[in-house]
Amino acid sequence: MDWSSLYEGFTALGANPGTLIMLVIGGVLIYLGIAKRFEPLLVIGIGFGIILANLPQGELVKPGTDAETGGILWYFYRYLLVTEILPLLIFLGLGALTDFEPMLSNPRTLLLGAAAQLGVFVALIGAIALGFDLRAAAAIGIIGGADGPTTIYTATKMLEMGGPNILGAVTVAAYSYMALVPVIQPPIIRLLTTREERRVRMPYSFRPVSKRTKIVFTIALALIGGIIVPRAAPLLGMLAFGNLLRECGVVERLSSAAQNELMNIVILLLGITVGSTMPAAIFLRVETVEIFLLGLVAFCFSTAGGVLLGKLMYRLSGKRINPIIGAAGVSAVPMSSRVCQREASREDPGNFLLMHAMGPNVAGVIGTAVVAGVLIAMVPGLIG
Repeated sequence: MDWSSLYEGFTALGANPGTLIMLVIGGVLIYLGIAKRFEPLLVIGIGFGIILANLPQGELVKPGTDAETGGILWYFYRYLLVTEILPLLIFLGLGALTDFEPMLSNPRTLLLGAAAQLGVFVALIGAIALGFDLRAAAAIGIIGGADGPTTIYTATKMLEMGGPNILGAVTVAAYSYMALVPVIQPPIIRLLTTREERRVRMPYSFRPVSKRTKIVFTIALALIGGIIVPRAAPLLGMLAFGNLLRECGVVERLSSAAQNELMNIVILLLGITVGSTMPAAIFLRVETVEIFLLGLVAFCFSTAGGVLLGKLMYRLSGKRINPIIGAAGVSAVPMSSRVCQREASREDPGNFLLMHAMGPNVAGVIGTAVVAGVLIAMVPGLIG
């Protein structure tokens, strides 16, 4: 009897030091998720997925064939992630969780969500300058929107077009910077605004928005967005459908399921599946470090773009708009809105900006989806 097969796992582990590094990285992510609450809903799954993907022999990630069944994580990847099912279901749940009223009661905040897409294009240009393929550069740029599902969706679309497999790297970068919003955004806000600007109080009363208006807007978002930017239709359509379930008031069970059971199941599968895309041979590259740095640049410029437009609106409105809320134009809902509130309270404890910041925050989700659709539509023509 050949007993050597019992030790092949140890042999394979010792033969590839990169595998050991990835096992450590997976452990660190799990630690950050549990001990530091670093986006725990997704990071814990990603960390464990990395560990499973880097086990010797790759039993959980091996491709399936006609002669042999593949690993379960390969099936998750092949039929749930590559097909974009998981990120689109996330958008369905996000729509059910999102209240568009702050944005609809003050439509000017849509502009702040658009301005916060500046980082997407800065990172895209930077990635091209560093020698990245245009398809990879487009996926990297979306990190600037601080929208994990849109980053995953864009990366899988670029992979379909023959781009390099950077799905794991851009996903971890996107969710890392989403978790670091309270660390990254405050210094940028303070750098670009004066104390006088940060102390501006905005009226807490909002123009009431009727249920009919909310329903019409939701349908119009899917219809008009799908016509103007067809490539963004899957993202906008699922977001709008989830919100319609929330606002129509006659399908509470479905709205609750989209917000809770469905969202929880999708996040559970998404985390471990994204982690499974990061074996050592794919993740441990110089390009990965560059992606993380470009993602940081993208996020910083997106925050700056929103704040700078906020400063312009502050001037044009006769100093009635607090430019801090421009930082919420990124898609990290509702974390960046909370950061805006904290920065306002830091200067004036009686200043309440949270609901004002939620307007550009929601607009940022729509803006990032639209930009992703534009890039997905343009890239094939540019590389052709």
